[in-house]
Amino acid sequence: MKHLTIFTILVFLSSISAAQDLSESNASKTKQNYPFQNPELSSEERAEDLISRLTLEEKASLLQDQSPAIPRLGIPKFNWWSEALHGFANNDSVTVFPQNIGMAASFDDELVYEIFSATSDEARAKYNQARMRGEENRRFLSLSVWTPNVNIFRDPRWGRGQETYGEDPYLMTRMGVNVVKGLQGPEDEKYLKLLAGAKHYAVHSGPEWSRHSINLTDVDPRELYETYLPAFKALVEDANVRQVMCAYNRLDDNPLCGSERMLEEILREAWDFEYLVVADCGAVHDFYTTHDVSTDPVHAAARAVRAGTDLECDWENYTYKTLPEAVNRHLIREQDVDQALKRVLVGRFDLGDFDDDSMVKWAQIPPSILNNAEHRALALEMARKSMTLLQNKNDVLPLSKDIDKVAVLGSNADNEVMLWGNYNGTPVRTITILDGIKSKLSEDQIYYSQAIDLVEDKVLESYFDGLSFEGEKGFKATYWNTPDWSGEPVNTARVVNPMKLTVAGQHQFAPGVALDGFSAKYEGEYTAKEDGKLVFRFGATGFFELFVNGESLEQYTNWRTLPSRATYPVEAGETFDIEIHYAQRENWQANLEFNFGKELDVTYDEIIENLDGIETVIYVGGLSTLLEGEEMPVNYPGFKSGDRTNIELPAVQREFLKALKAAGKTVIYVNNSGSAIALTPETESADAILQAWYAGESGGQAVADVLFGDYNPGGKLPVTFYKHSDQLPDIEDYSMKGRTYRYLESEEALFPFGFGLSYTTFDIGEAEASKTSITPDETVWLTIPVSNIGDMAGTEIVQVYVRKVDDVEGPIKTLKGFKRVELNPGKSTDAVIELPPTSFEFYDWEQRKMAITPGRYKIFYGNSSDQKDLKEIIVEIL
Repeated sequence: MKHLTIFTILVFLSSISAAQDLSESNASKTKQNYPFQNPELSSEERAEDLISRLTLEEKASLLQDQSPAIPRLGIPKFNWWSEALHGFANNDSVTVFPQNIGMAASFDDELVYEIFSATSDEARAKYNQARMRGEENRRFLSLSVWTPNVNIFRDPRWGRGQETYGEDPYLMTRMGVNVVKGLQGPEDEKYLKLLAGAKHYAVHSGPEWSRHSINLTDVDPRELYETYLPAFKALVEDANVRQVMCAYNRLDDNPLCGSERMLEEILREAWDFEYLVVADCGAVHDFYTTHDVSTDPVHAAARAVRAGTDLECDWENYTYKTLPEAVNRHLIREQDVDQALKRVLVGRFDLGDFDDDSMVKWAQIPPSILNNAEHRALALEMARKSMTLLQNKNDVLPLSKDIDKVAVLGSNADNEVMLWGNYNGTPVRTITILDGIKSKLSEDQIYYSQAIDLVEDKVLESYFDGLSFEGEKGFKATYWNTPDWSGEPVNTARVVNPMKLTVAGQHQFAPGVALDGFSAKYEGEYTAKEDGKLVFRFGATGFFELFVNGESLEQYTNWRTLPSRATYPVEAGETFDIEIHYAQRENWQANLEFNFGKELDVTYDEIIENLDGIETVIYVGGLSTLLEGEEMPVNYPGFKSGDRTNIELPAVQREFLKALKAAGKTVIYVNNSGSAIALTPETESADAILQAWYAGESGGQAVADVLFGDYNPGGKLPVTFYKHSDQLPDIEDYSMKGRTYRYLESEEALFPFGFGLSYTTFDIGEAEASKTSITPDETVWLTIPVSNIGDMAGTEIVQVYVRKVDDVEGPIKTLKGFKRVELNPGKSTDAVIELPPTSFEFYDWEQRKMAITPGRYKIFYGNSSDQKDLKEIIVEIL
């Protein structure tokens, strides 16, 4: 009791001290010694005054994303890099919403606004909580978020397409605008809630393996303006986005962060963008390392600033540190640096970063809002709306809750991490798909087995229990509370089971080991029992290096844990030293996984034998963000550096589904992926296919609600599902010919853009147009009758597409409007969809710009982009 009392007093005194520090910090911010500290002045006036008081070296330091404090002027430290892709990323106890590609399947931009308003509330709550604890501003816990990703998902092999809202410019625009508005907060408030960032400007969508060096020279102006730029333009003009991130690659010989055409002529002059441009992390460094357009850091920094890149992101060794030298060498002028810094500082002033918290509405958001009931409800609602039913032979779905027994199989069935997607936070709780099914059925109605891996066609027979060191079983683990194995160790321990160590949820690797800034060494010996090959499977967030007999087999530093594999030949009786060096890096949550042993071939016979007497199988497979994502060291067959080299389902899964079907099972296939998969064989081996994306913290509940009929699926595909990989052009070819529903002519899709089934049936009647002959500045209103002629309440998403007649090189059709229609059985209503003048805007070669030109236009309307699902009206522009 005495110890508890002393501890309580210490915690109390510590909280008082932190509060006093914060109070003093606020006091120093509001002490009006200089005009820039006066909140009554405009942000522009304050920025100009502050700039006038800075040295050139201080100015350069504030143009780096890790901007240091300048104590002599009371300027606090500020980090520009945080993420909020589908929830406040790289933080725990936050709400994790469905991955963006899943949100796109909802076609519900109003719900997207609510989700990102909740996300910005949680970002502010985490930031406020950290400040109250006396923590300093740091990466991934600040008020600038580099979201949304509005790059066109032109090729399903691109690993980061899951971060976007699909392949269509209009859908991307509708969703992206609402993301920005939700993140930044109401425009009539004095202070912004967050600064959103549109990325990656502008022609950028893989491949990941060449993004630092690729030079795109095949993008013609029409494709640039009709496909790659519309979402960015809308976010600037309609959403007032406060940051634009330029991409890594080159376009027509110029790095996009050094392109005066893209940054000045288009972004600032044509679109009147007033705010800051930030370089993707390391992009300016690429000028002189991979693009070879600059000779050294000084010339690279000067080129970027001169082109209009205001803020540099990097990990260390910023090129912008050399800006004073660039000025002294007359490569740029100091007023160029001042112009960039003014844009940067205006953003900080608009957040209230220099003002007393009592003045900033958003500084009052409490931690109690984190993952509250309202936000959990939003996550579940969006997960349900994202569910996209692709196949339902003989109405096998929904399943009855009185089913005798069902087998739930697959690596994604009980997989929390898969549901979180990428660029994610860590939720308070996650409902896996197995959890969701358990909420519908009793325990004796369910047989569960992981059955097979997503990609591996082998299983690992672990030899971990054969490890020893200095006569004791297992790894000897030594820990230091320093990042470089220096100083006195704080703990030594034994690790006797395959390693799964994490600091998530405030867990320590071992007692006394800090949650960050620590390092570890694991030492063991293993004596081989037979000739052959040892297989090591591992993954780490942070620094990792594996040694066998002093030889380094693998070494990397990564910001997430990805599955990796290495082998080592052995002979029976030989003893091998196995050693792992690990260190936490950046402010990434430390994680370490390791096992080793012998690989055995997967056989399906035993798995199917265990299903004797079970007729219905729910197989949960597909991909995961351990396979597809950003620049990842993943090189399984069919995968490369985060991208895919083909779009087929991995062979181990494809063959397993065939084996289940051959065994006479009724197969319900739940496909989790952030991209399209060529499921042509699976349309034969599965009776039903549900595309479930990466559905967030409540994704398992949403899947189960659909499978058992408690929610009628209404999602529609935001991307084309092709029949096979051969339909795709080269991934490095950025021409849109033959890509997406807008240009796919050679062979029809397996499942087209906009497609999705329901448990009920809708009838779409004959539409009426308010006018069929208009001037270029007039709007057309389309009234479309919709009836639910089935037996279940449901939602239909009515879609409107436009094509300019006789435009031989233009898109076959392109989405220009949509509306969600919810109807009870036997009910009807009208979907009224507005087609403003911009709906008829296409690139005009004569004017060399987007324009509305006279002629005839086909308006298609229906419930998918497939021509057989559409009706049409002709409108003429005079």
